[in-house]
Amino acid sequence: MFGASLEINNLTKIFGRLLAVDQVSLKVRSGEFLTLLGPSGCGKTTTLMMIAGFILPSDGKILIDNKDITLVPPHKRNVGMVFQNYALFPHMTVFKNISFSLRIRRTHKEVLAKEVSEALNLVQLNRLADRYPHQLSGGQQQRVALARALVFKPRVLLMDEPLGALDKKLREHMQLEIKHLQKTLNMTVIYVTHDQDEALTMSDRIAVLNSGRIEQLGSPKELYENPKNRFVADFIGESNFLHGKIINIGESYFSVHLEDQIEIQVPFQEGFGIGQKVNLTIRPERILFRDGNKDLSNYILGVVQEVIYTGESTQYIIRISQHQLIKLRQPNRPSLISYQIGQPIEVGWDSGAMKII
Repeated sequence: MFGASLEINNLTKIFGRLLAVDQVSLKVRSGEFLTLLGPSGCGKTTTLMMIAGFILPSDGKILIDNKDITLVPPHKRNVGMVFQNYALFPHMTVFKNISFSLRIRRTHKEVLAKEVSEALNLVQLNRLADRYPHQLSGGQQQRVALARALVFKPRVLLMDEPLGALDKKLREHMQLEIKHLQKTLNMTVIYVTHDQDEALTMSDRIAVLNSGRIEQLGSPKELYENPKNRFVADFIGESNFLHGKIINIGESYFSVHLEDQIEIQVPFQEGFGIGQKVNLTIRPERILFRDGNKDLSNYILGVVQEVIYTGESTQYIIRISQHQLIKLRQPNRPSLISYQIGQPIEVGWDSGAMKII
């Protein structure tokens, strides 16, 4: 199986007075796993439903392998769909659920049995063909829905929050299974989720949506390391946000005054000058306690306000000025020092860890 390329140009959808999708354009490469990520109501599911053909766009075009399918009925698009609630037929066995799309295509019985058997093997459910949905676990139902979408060999697979009903451990397991299956079959997948960790784990590229528009499109690493604006920095992972004024420009850095005349160094970026107010961001894991870290570019005095133990790491909330708190995340290792609420400490980071947004 070879996935198709997909392109949407200026895709727009208006419901009454609501602009749900606002001139969204993107190109998805053959065999790529692309995720539409964003909060509820940002337009990601509406975009997916327009690609599937269940909703007609108000404007714009949808192309699969350079063929315009904007007005083509859903059943003629050769697009597979996995829904959040799985949408399995409760009165049909696993076999009949998976074979449904082949039966409505009037596939010969022998071919149908062969295709369903292959799909069952792909999702490792070949021993459960005679069971009904209510006899399956959530993870097994999800696999049946996936097999039903794959059985007619679609060139594009659309997935709308398919793991939302699963518990955390099973969800993480299924993320890796789906990603492995996608790579094995070289499928083109458009995946919708509001879960940032899920998007980072599974995607080749992520389109971050907000209010019907794409805020940023890029690889997981690109979005995490170089967010374009505050929305992306805040939505992808956790971020600290600081505000200051540029007071000096060096060869490769700015000197920036924060509140209470705290001075730090920030990497030089084009388009900024002395006296300009700037918004800065840094990830919690890039901030370090000074103990054992003597060669950092920036140091700030603070007081521990809160300590949150999360198993693999501990998060510290630190007050660095009257109105400014920062988060620091430290892995839990026996060799690292722990700190207590109310303890004065010094934290720091390399200047390259901070960005102007």
